Amino acid sequence: MQLIADSGSTKTDWRIIDAEGKISQAKTVGFNPYHQSASDIGAQLQEELLPQITNEVETIHFYGAGCSTDSACQTVKDALQQVFASSQVNIYNDLLAAARALCGHQPGIACIVGTGANSCLYDGSEITDNVPPLGYILGDEGSATWIGKQLLNSYFKRAMPEELKNPFEKRFSISAGDVLDSVYRQPQANRYLAQFSRFAFHHLKHPWVGQLIYEGFSQFLEKNVKQYENYQQQPIHFTGGVAFYYANVLRQVANDRGVRVQNILESPIAGLTLFHQTS
Repeated sequence: MQLIADSGSTKTDWRIIDAEGKISQAKTVGFNPYHQSASDIGAQLQEELLPQITNEVETIHFYGAGCSTDSACQTVKDALQQVFASSQVNIYNDLLAAARALCGHQPGIACIVGTGANSCLYDGSEITDNVPPLGYILGDEGSATWIGKQLLNSYFKRAMPEELKNPFEKRFSISAGDVLDSVYRQPQANRYLAQFSRFAFHHLKHPWVGQLIYEGFSQFLEKNVKQYENYQQQPIHFTGGVAFYYANVLRQVANDRGVRVQNILESPIAGLTLFHQTS
């Protein structure tokens, strides 16, 4: 039996493939090795995942946010082997999850635009190039955190249209002091900023909001996708909530920029399952 996991900081989607190829699913909280120890993760797996597993697990493929260094990967591996001692455990980062889910065994450019934003050039098996995303302070163009930053900046700098300012105030009721404290003093500022992006989605028909989203995707394509060699000849795919829910805008921007977008998925887990079924 195989276990496949797509894990973010808030939730983990699991797929279970039994010996006959039958697929079932499970869900647990998310895991982040930068903020949790192996024993903490192991305890959560024991409590939440193990009761949902009925047969012996031979192989685990775990794709996780934060699994970008050897030490972080080892933390997650140690945690999984606390619970599944006899299993073969493979740990990968979330960008490879996107590439394998979106491109399968074919080359292409895989992009994540969700809470954050990232991209890579993929050869059908492994990542061969990656423009550094630089995180929510220096990069992550087009992401939920980027959108949230633009909304807050426009609101406090008095650039937001009046017909949007009033509903924004009613929905969030925040002061500049609240925002500065949450961004500069509290943990997980990226999640805090990302929550404001939902306002943009609910007001997408407003021209000012539409232009904001258009500009975010334009920056993402120009600063990331267009930096890969021969990007015009590559199929380009996206995953992530922002890419999925603003897919019409994304496709319009791509068309205007001469970029060929194919698949746009909300989550990589289905594509990952297919990838490992056919590997």
